[in-house]
Amino acid sequence: MNTAGNPPGHEPGSPTYHGLPAIKTPVWTWEVPAYFYAGGAAGAAATIGAVLQVLDSEDSARLVRRCRDIAALGTTVGTALLISDLGRPARFLNMLRVFKPSSPLNVGSWILTAATGLSIGAAVLSRGEGPLARMGELAGLGAGVLGPPLAGYTAVLLAATAVPVWQEGRTTLPVLFIASSTGAACSLLELGDFDETELTAVRRLGTIAQLVELAAAKAVERETGRVERVARPYDEGLSGALWKASGALTVVSLAVDQMTGKRKGGRVAAALFGSAGSLALRFSVWHAGRASAADPRATFESQRA
Repeated sequence: MNTAGNPPGHEPGSPTYHGLPAIKTPVWTWEVPAYFYAGGAAGAAATIGAVLQVLDSEDSARLVRRCRDIAALGTTVGTALLISDLGRPARFLNMLRVFKPSSPLNVGSWILTAATGLSIGAAVLSRGEGPLARMGELAGLGAGVLGPPLAGYTAVLLAATAVPVWQEGRTTLPVLFIASSTGAACSLLELGDFDETELTAVRRLGTIAQLVELAAAKAVERETGRVERVARPYDEGLSGALWKASGALTVVSLAVDQMTGKRKGGRVAAALFGSAGSLALRFSVWHAGRASAADPRATFESQRA
């Protein structure tokens, strides 16, 4: 470690390793934050569908079916995105060769695999009759149980890395991801045609989820802000712009839904704003991690705090 003769841009008196980043920048491509969104929304939709199945399966049959369709599509698309990022299917299959409870990546791979199979099974088999329909109902319940872990494990995975901005948000980032995933699922559900009772329930849940998401985002800022340098990516650069855009889009979604949500046009607009906000959040966190890893000082200041 030195403070003299460092590369241009090094700040005198700041601890670094010769002005170079102490860790490597994550090599994940855009498919990963896209998966965070797709998989999160799928997990939340599966859980919403399972809860409705248990509480009111007869009166909410259309809504339950839409939840299962979203879960099946989201997990399928999410799996394809991960395989695309890895380069070939064999690399994804290699992660399933063992089961390591201590590895968020390994556990997450198993959760995604099981949730995908159960979600597809629920969406397809429940449209049948007799034993097939009953198998579909059971698959829907299983997918619902795996929904929260699917929506939140990605945040746990990020927090388990050495990237300062992700690591410092380890207690609040999972809450943010689960809340945002629930809001995203409700936004997708609002695009469908349901009766007034069903839509009211979806809108209320979506409102609660988005309010929790906004509060959780502030909590992430406070937690990572324990070390001022670490929190910078949420305030500067592309990641900061996306972070602010995510919050603004979520607020707009809430406002539009409250003012015009009873009309289809307003409901669709609110859903689109909400979906865009949730997607922007995932890309913001991804870009923040890349910026944090590239900051020579962030790692040292985080470890010394």
